[in-house]
Amino acid sequence: MTKRVFIHTVGCQMNVLDSEMVIADLKRHGYTVVDSAKEADCVLYNTCSVREHAEEKIYSALGKLKNVKDHQPDKTIGVMGCMAQKDQQTIFRRAPHVDLVVGPGQLHTIPEMLQRIESGQGRQMAVSLARKDGKQSIVARSHETFDPLRDPGMRPTPFQAYLRIQIGCDKFCTYCVVPNTRGPEQGRPPEQILAEAKVLADQGCREITLLGQTVNSYKYRDGDDTSDLADLLIDLHEIDGIERLKFVTNYPKDMTERLLRTVADLPKCSPYLHVPAQSGSDEVLRRMKRGYTVGDYLEMMERIERFLPEAAVSSDFIVGFCGETEEDFQKSVDLIRRCRFKNSFIFQYSVRSGTKAAQRFEDDIPRDVKVRRNNELLAVQDEIAKEDNLKFVGREVEVLVEGPSKKALREMNNDAQADDGDEDNASALIQMTGRTICDRIVVFDGNRRQAGQLMDIVVDDASCHTLIGRVKTVDVVSIGV
Repeated sequence: MTKRVFIHTVGCQMNVLDSEMVIADLKRHGYTVVDSAKEADCVLYNTCSVREHAEEKIYSALGKLKNVKDHQPDKTIGVMGCMAQKDQQTIFRRAPHVDLVVGPGQLHTIPEMLQRIESGQGRQMAVSLARKDGKQSIVARSHETFDPLRDPGMRPTPFQAYLRIQIGCDKFCTYCVVPNTRGPEQGRPPEQILAEAKVLADQGCREITLLGQTVNSYKYRDGDDTSDLADLLIDLHEIDGIERLKFVTNYPKDMTERLLRTVADLPKCSPYLHVPAQSGSDEVLRRMKRGYTVGDYLEMMERIERFLPEAAVSSDFIVGFCGETEEDFQKSVDLIRRCRFKNSFIFQYSVRSGTKAAQRFEDDIPRDVKVRRNNELLAVQDEIAKEDNLKFVGREVEVLVEGPSKKALREMNNDAQADDGDEDNASALIQMTGRTICDRIVVFDGNRRQAGQLMDIVVDDASCHTLIGRVKTVDVVSIGV
């Protein structure tokens, strides 16, 4: 009998990719994917540990499954990802009805572990070695993950895919758990990456986003030869079928002239660069152990402006980090105004157990101050984003169409007659959404047949997050004979 699996994914693009890999593997072992935990034989939560709120939401969701487990004891409940690697046995203590705990470096073991649970061998746990549990080479091997298994059905769209080029991180920012949950930084061999990209192209993928914790730090050494991100982009650019190449997330000190020249020279490379700043204060950056100053960050911005004047740069900021003064916070406001980011992801600092910040610093910024700073910084960012988006009004942009917009999907969900396979519905006029090559979101009136196409859109209006446009029409001139 076919077994049914439901997976819920939170967190970063790495987790989205990990879920795709796990489902592809489970399908090979006879599982089918279902849309709810209620109808599943196996429920998996792919988790994030970057913020406390994300963890507590998972524990809350697990708590709601306790009664379900009491009535359906054969239902398997698993926790995978960064929270699993970080909390390990704590998960079993807080949620005794959980059957499976698997870290991100051990995801390939899930089918075997599910078989053990099914055969009555009890709870199962597979996690990677801690950073100090052995030689770095041995620890690194315990964090290796599997990437060749791809499942287009698990992607947000079948023509856009993530491709991991790097595992782990060695930056050790004081607030961050990633070096411990995902292990030492290691680049994947270029031949593996290129082979996987060709598989994605054969599956109909038109846009690939390369992933790494600090993706522009990518290096792979083979004897005397070293490959970097620029080398990878040059090789990936030659793959037929791939129309766009993006890469996230970047580290400021590794945004080199060579990389920027390469992006400028390759038409398929997106001039969208996500480069977290985290703070506009040198003192806060020092406590965060970010490894650069505001001056270094501004020098990087000047390089980007010199080689990629049309680049769209986005960033991350943490507000309320330990010891952040009002003056420190205002420096973050000033940095956003100077750099005019396309968008910024703004987070309130929360203590993460196992990090150096938790050991060394007091979380001394009151919650109401964090909330205020979060809202103030977001308001400044939104103001700048809207001003810059309005500059696109009247211009044409090329958009990779992703599918119906969130608004259209809500309307379709309210329409019991909507059916993707119905010819009339596929041609019906609805609001569609897509992205420009510099990652700006565009909505326009179209139809579902356009999903996956590159289309020219004329921009008529804009908000801080979205360009609003219409499909460019071709003027037909009648010539008398």
